[in-house]
Order: sequence, then C-alpha cells, then structure tokens
Amino acid sequence: MVGTGVPHNVLPPSDSELRRARWAVALVFLVHGSVTGNFATRIPWIQDHTGISAGQLGLALAFPAIGASLAMPLAGRISHHFGARTALRGLLALWTLSLLLPALSPGLYALCPALLLYGATSGMSDVAMNALGVETEDRLGKPIMSGLHGMWSAGALLGSAAGTVAAHAEWDARLHLAGAALVLTLLGALACQGVLDLRSTPEEHPPPRFALPPKSALVIGAIGFCAVFAEGAGLDWSAVYLRDELGTDAGLAAASTTAFACTMTVARLAGDKVVARFGAVHTVRAGGVLAAAGSLLIVAARHPAMAMGGFGLMGLGIAVVVPLAFAAAGRSGPAPSQAIAGVATITYTSGLIAPSAIGGIAQATSLTMSFVLVTALACGLVVGARVLRVPSRTASGSAPAVTGDRERS
Repeated sequence: MVGTGVPHNVLPPSDSELRRARWAVALVFLVHGSVTGNFATRIPWIQDHTGISAGQLGLALAFPAIGASLAMPLAGRISHHFGARTALRGLLALWTLSLLLPALSPGLYALCPALLLYGATSGMSDVAMNALGVETEDRLGKPIMSGLHGMWSAGALLGSAAGTVAAHAEWDARLHLAGAALVLTLLGALACQGVLDLRSTPEEHPPPRFALPPKSALVIGAIGFCAVFAEGAGLDWSAVYLRDELGTDAGLAAASTTAFACTMTVARLAGDKVVARFGAVHTVRAGGVLAAAGSLLIVAARHPAMAMGGFGLMGLGIAVVVPLAFAAAGRSGPAPSQAIAGVATITYTSGLIAPSAIGGIAQATSLTMSFVLVTALACGLVVGARVLRVPSRTASGSAPAVTGDRERS
C-alpha cells in the first residue's frame, strides 16, 4: 500500500493487544476532551485577566479553529515519519501543555497566537487519535468510534466539572490550568503506551505537507457539518432559548445545556451497539429524523419542558454522526489521514460558523427562526446518510465491514 499516510504493523497485533489498544485509545479521547472542558470554564477569567472586550474575545476565540484547520493536514506526515504511537504521544503532550498558554497571555496580541497554537495542537492530535481509532476499529472488526467520541464527551464533562470547581473556589486560572496540564500530560503519556504501534512500510511515500481534502472527504464532511452545526446550536443557544423565548430562570436555562451535553455523551457511549445492529447509514437516517423532530419541537415549544425535550431529542439524534463521519473518512480512499483531516476541518468550520449564524438569524428575525435552519440541516442527515456506506479499509483489504453498511457487488 503506497502513500496511505497511516502506518501499519509489521506483525498483526494479538487479541489481547487489540483489547488493550481499544481502551488505551479511549483514554486518549478522554484526555483530549478534558483539555477542552477545563479551558472552556476559564474563558471568563482569561477575558478579565487580559482586559479585552466581548468583541475582542470573540475574535480571539476564532483562532483555535484557524490553527486547527491549518495544522491538521500535517498530522498524517508526522505519523508517517515517527510512527503512529510516537506521533500521538508527542502531539497529545503538546495539546495538553498548550492548555496553559491562554492563561499566561497578558493581552489580546499575546492571546491570539496562544490560541492559534492551542488550536493547531488540538487539530493535529485530533486527526492522529481518530486515525488510530479507525485502525483499531478495523482490526477489532466491530464498531468503536461512537464510544470513543463518547469518551471525548465524558472527558469534556469531567474537565468542565473540574474547571467549575476551580472557578467557584476563585483559583487563579494559571495555577488551575498548570495543574490540569500536568495531570493530563502524564495521563496521556500513559494512555499512549497502549495504542497500536503502527509504522509505515519502507516503500510508502510520505503524505504531502499540505493538500486539499479528497472529494470523498468533502461529501462526508457535509454530513459532519450538519451535525456539528446542530450540536453548536444546542450547546451554545439552548440556555439562551429557554431564557429569552420561554422566560425561564437562569438555573433552569443552564440545566438545559447540561442535559443536552449529557444526552449526547450517553448516546455516543451506547451508539456502537446500535451501529453494529443497524449499520451506519440506517443509524444516521434515524438520528436525522430524531434531530429534525427535536428541532421542530423546539420551534413549536410554548413550555420549557417541550423545549428541553426537543433539545434532548436533537442531542440523541446527532450524537453518533461525527464519529461515523470520521470512520467513513478513514475508509474512503488511499489517504486516510488526509481524508480525516478534511472532515475534521469541515466540522471545525461548522463549529465556528454555527454560533454566529444562529445569532445573526436571531438578530434579523428571531431565535425561533434560527432553529428552523437547524431543522433543515437535520433533514440533510436523512438525505445524505448514504455517503457513509463505504467499504472497510484494512491492512489486508479483505476484512469485513464493521458498520453493517459495506458496499455489495
């Protein structure tokens, strides 16, 4: 196999090594999510510490997505050169240690490059761990990607819980994030010891430093775009919706965001069994129906309970879409890391666009109308789910598909 960008073992791993690798890469996802959770809770402290306005903060918070988009294509080349385990160990350590950089920034001009580097290390480690997750899934012969992303969501919840405690105790964010960075770096290094030690064969050409995503990644990424847009709408606007449109108090409004995040986490952790039973395409189609129904319930809600139920349905419906998009990208062609980087770039872009798009529509019309757009994108999942029906890509090229949707000749 030439120029795949995904290294391979010289000898196939044993069953015990595969089981160990599965839980090791799951721990990597947990660590990655914990960094995000810790950082998100200290954004208000960083704003106060740097003395920047809300508009300047919004500008600064665009830099992680910019950094990730620019750096993600490099992940395949780094894995090719160093081997998947060593590359992931290094990239994950850079990501966990970069957690401290924003808190050390004295002002806007230091914060923007700090967040650019924070996003770049996030994106590269994200691509590396997803590529290893797809490889591990292929070798196990059963779906694990939804569960891996569920571990990421669980890590984000744990990180945000730790950050909430630190913020409530009024700890200096520099001390809090330094401690979190140290703990997560050590935990990440330990987790990386157990992942598959994949290495490139001598005849493989290294992937390009920068390259446009393949067409397959663009199509699959469109599905991820729809799901991440809905996810951003739920996470960023659910509390505002309940407060402004339905007149709830701040406590109940905040609880809706937590409930939405928990619903997504539980659904992802349980999603592998559903995918194994029904296949990726049918699962995403059913999820699109649930998400669209949830969005319509939000639009029609006249009581907080209806809206919260709608957000719950929406979270349940979109939960497994992004993991399945990454898995499909990893099997969609001869350059898995490049395809995964392409899908990740599109989903990052969606996460960047969603908050401002929802806010812009709400400003021009109403927040209720914003969720009409979310409903339309959820319907896009139903229509476009078939693009996730791709052949499995394994080292031998002959292993059965793990999603139940392998193309039949």
